[in-house]
Amino acid sequence: MKDQNSETITETVLQSFSGCANPRTQEIMTALVRHLHDFAREVRLTQTEWRQGIEFLTATGKKCDGIRQEFILLSDTLGLSILLDAINNCREGESTENSLLGPFYREGAKDAAFGADIAQTEGEPALFHGRLIDMHGKPVAGALIEVWQTAANGMYEGQDPEQPESNLRGRFRSNAQGEYAFRAIKPTSYPIPDDGPVGKMLVATGRHPMRPAHVHFLIEAPGYETVTTALFSSDDTYVESDAVFGVKSSLVVEYVLRESKGAEPYFEVERDFVLIAKE
Repeated sequence: MKDQNSETITETVLQSFSGCANPRTQEIMTALVRHLHDFAREVRLTQTEWRQGIEFLTATGKKCDGIRQEFILLSDTLGLSILLDAINNCREGESTENSLLGPFYREGAKDAAFGADIAQTEGEPALFHGRLIDMHGKPVAGALIEVWQTAANGMYEGQDPEQPESNLRGRFRSNAQGEYAFRAIKPTSYPIPDDGPVGKMLVATGRHPMRPAHVHFLIEAPGYETVTTALFSSDDTYVESDAVFGVKSSLVVEYVLRESKGAEPYFEVERDFVLIAKE
């Protein structure tokens, strides 16, 4: 038995992983312990502060349910989610950049026809259209494009019991020319859920909870890398200070107001998505 102190305990714990059968697990756990111990030493973490940290993580877990994932929200607001995106999704040439999936994606969106309107609640009408192309400019036909956004009240359908089922969610297919089109509403900025542990963290650190207006896209096509991205409104107040750091300049778009005789004015967003072929 060897007595431990603040300097020797780290190496003792690292040696305990020497029998790990999985090299990747050993690598991750070794780095985790090393950085965690260094963090505690750097800030001279007190036992009271560590108990508060444990209580925070416990409360974060308790806030999770079938719709809300507080740990994803925590990862997003700490910038970890967008860091992992940068590590794992290197952009090639003019390919479309990724952004965050977010905590409110859910499977089961209904298939919709080309150009269909997915808005079942009031808002400023908007038309989204463009093409899916590869790195050589050739159309990508038959791609699955899944979209979701908040309603005009700043809430996703899964958050708001007053919204109809699948409001502002839909799944589309690109046509033979790689084209896609759908109608929805102009999105609005909104606060991330701030009634839980993550919200308390934002208040404690002097940060706001707002996300700029955006529409999520999840694009899948056989033979191509999946793209998880979003389009952000250029005129939004929070486009420069997204609470979850998800905005990228290449994903900021302009909503152009269109007017025609006998029809309600609407906003138009034309945007192509460039996919990368799998190796």
